[in-house]
Amino acid sequence: MTAQVSFDFTGTEALITGGTSGIGYATAVLFRDAGAQVAITGTKPAASDYDVDLSGMAYHQLRMTEHDSVDALAQNFARLDVLVNNAGIAGPTAAVEDIAPDDWSRTLAVNITGQFLCARKAVPLLKEAGGGCIINMSSAAGRLGYPLRTPYAASKWAVVGFTESLAMELGPHNIRVNTILPGLVQGERITRVLAARAQAQGLEYEEMERQYLDRVSLRRMVSPADVAAMVSFLCSPAGRNISGQSLGVCGNIEVLR
Repeated sequence: MTAQVSFDFTGTEALITGGTSGIGYATAVLFRDAGAQVAITGTKPAASDYDVDLSGMAYHQLRMTEHDSVDALAQNFARLDVLVNNAGIAGPTAAVEDIAPDDWSRTLAVNITGQFLCARKAVPLLKEAGGGCIINMSSAAGRLGYPLRTPYAASKWAVVGFTESLAMELGPHNIRVNTILPGLVQGERITRVLAARAQAQGLEYEEMERQYLDRVSLRRMVSPADVAAMVSFLCSPAGRNISGQSLGVCGNIEVLR
């Protein structure tokens, strides 16, 4: 069953980073189809470089780790109501002693510093609009330990602390800040993650996937649309009193290992 939502976002200006695939793309399409003016970011030079339908969306190439790139992006907005800090990377799968410092630094730079850089430029626009909503994408790895994925887990735990602090700071300005903790999200990315982990542990891919699903209470993956539905709920009038929360959309992952 696919998540269904029917919120009206007519007149809403939304920026969704990493909006060309997966959760980001599902969220962008949902907001676009609900009447919002949607801007998305990606790493490629142009929207035509992607094999998905980006019609009706403003596309911007963005280097998440470079503040001058984020600053340039902000110049395109006269108003902003919603920021979805979705862009992120999986980082390496390896024992801590085998992780290159550059890989550690890049994972944190994209996954948490990038969110800070975007929020830094979005907040003045949200304040000027009289309020709004920030959604920071974390992970089930932002509430559970995750051996062999220490850079990723560290970055996603940091997102939770960043979110809770921002919610307190921005609440008086009518800006709500929440974080979503997805689990096993169907798509190419989780396939790559499970394949890398299977290789690291000397297992077949099918066995690795089975072990992961056995640790999910609902015994299934979630879809990008499931996560997008939660984003839309939090940004809608129905979520007007929800802030500072970390909300799992994961089927209840019990443990990561």
